[in-house]
Amino acid sequence: MSLDARTKARERSLMIEPFWKTKPLAAMTDAEWESLCDGCGKCCLAKLEDEDTGEIHWTSVGCRLFDAGACRCRNYENRLAQVHDCVRLTPENVATISWLPSTCAYRLVAEGRDLEWWHPLVSGSATTVHEAGISVLGRVEAIEDELDAPEDYFPYILDEEP
Repeated sequence: MSLDARTKARERSLMIEPFWKTKPLAAMTDAEWESLCDGCGKCCLAKLEDEDTGEIHWTSVGCRLFDAGACRCRNYENRLAQVHDCVRLTPENVATISWLPSTCAYRLVAEGRDLEWWHPLVSGSATTVHEAGISVLGRVEAIEDELDAPEDYFPYILDEEP
């Protein structure tokens, strides 16, 4: 292959759009769907909803399956059976879940927006979400199993989304 042909082939390959820009969420393969998760851990934080206003209050309390040191679920495959209020994200429900983080790739793609530079699919590294300060790594102050009553969560309410 000539240098000119290689240059043209490289240019064509660079013009191919990534799957999250070309496929609707419902058309993604399981692997593509799972790769959209940036590993920030925000979904795994307890959130409190004001019954009167519907406002969501983020806390620094992690789910009982959340490994705060690794910033991931300890038993992802079985989480739905082990945690009664764990929510499985689907193409059908991502647009209706009010507490999805503003940085969530599922939310961004559902809204027709692009992924951020720190997302592992863009950066090529699973650590950039942590390096950019987007994840909850190092910011979980309690795990749900440590708390007994709903009022025990109040000291952990955050001023804003983490």
